[in-house]
Amino acid sequence: MHDILQDTITLANLNPAAAALAPQKKRPRAPRRTKAVRLVDVARLAGVSTATVSMVVNNHPRISPTTQRRVRRAVEKLGYRPNFSNQALGARRSSVLSILLPAQRHTFADGYFGELLSGVCDQANVMGYTVMFERVSGDFTRARQHLALLEQRVAQGALLLGFSDYNKFVADFDPQQHAVVVVDNAVDRADLDFVGCDYRSGAEQAMTYLLQLGHRKIGLITSAAGGRSTQEIVDVYRSAMAQQGVRPGEGYVADGKFTEAGGTEAADEILRRHPEVTAILAASDTMAIGAIHGASKRGMSVPKDLSVVGIDDLRHAAFISPALTTVRLPLHAVGARACERLVERINGRTAPTSDRLPAHLVLRDSVAMARDLSAQSAA
Repeated sequence: MHDILQDTITLANLNPAAAALAPQKKRPRAPRRTKAVRLVDVARLAGVSTATVSMVVNNHPRISPTTQRRVRRAVEKLGYRPNFSNQALGARRSSVLSILLPAQRHTFADGYFGELLSGVCDQANVMGYTVMFERVSGDFTRARQHLALLEQRVAQGALLLGFSDYNKFVADFDPQQHAVVVVDNAVDRADLDFVGCDYRSGAEQAMTYLLQLGHRKIGLITSAAGGRSTQEIVDVYRSAMAQQGVRPGEGYVADGKFTEAGGTEAADEILRRHPEVTAILAASDTMAIGAIHGASKRGMSVPKDLSVVGIDDLRHAAFISPALTTVRLPLHAVGARACERLVERINGRTAPTSDRLPAHLVLRDSVAMARDLSAQSAA
């Protein structure tokens, strides 16, 4: 058998003319290369976010039937095919979102951060991501760990909570290389995604309410560490006072350091310098609660002698005595939206976004008419 095969091969090699007459098999034409349809292309056609497309493709129940149909029509029209093998490989590499937090002692016990973190974690769970927490200290940034987390694919993206323009490490992020979202405290980086509360509108509602009740001597408890969000509250306060023809002296404003103890000290400072003050606006609920405590220590009754308004509407604000009138910030929704925006960035969105979610005033028991007007009404 070996000899017959060898003879056949030899004859074929010696008779090239016969080989030329033999029918030739056509080589298959190489398929034309087409540009792959991306998740962002589907999102653009459907008029939704890439995060929404991702959830529809992965059959998450959170998306409404109407939106699901719109997305699936776009998927069919464009011929989008999710690469589940690549998704699985990506998941093995990193399905983690990093949350960067200030290295403060009580960060995780703070109600403000707790609401934001709950929103982030709830949404991350819906979208199939896990989260990791990093407290950003001086050593952390000097070692450039904030960049290593992303560049070494420990996490696919990062959410920055509680930082301001004072934190120089924010300037290190390049949105072309790093998926980053700044959460609830705007910084001087228009190229970075931002999601936060509308502090200006909330402060305007609070000041309008106090002025309508006859308050003209209004103190403000703020904090130098608050960044741009707190500055918006200060700007609204000064503008509202000026429009009423009232020029508050320096002692009308004090720093409460975003703590209850700081709020107590700030209220005491304001009332000691200006006992005629009838109301205080505090840039956080914690400082407002401290202000109520400070007024009580001075023998004042809230709201009879002093009205107090906070900003946050933390869960315990309704259960202190008196229940706190405050500006409700949609902190849980901000955390969830920030997570969505980060996943969009991870999935290829390049245009920066800036979202401000609305705030509104919640009326409770810590505010009343100004003292002089109350006396006139009683008479």
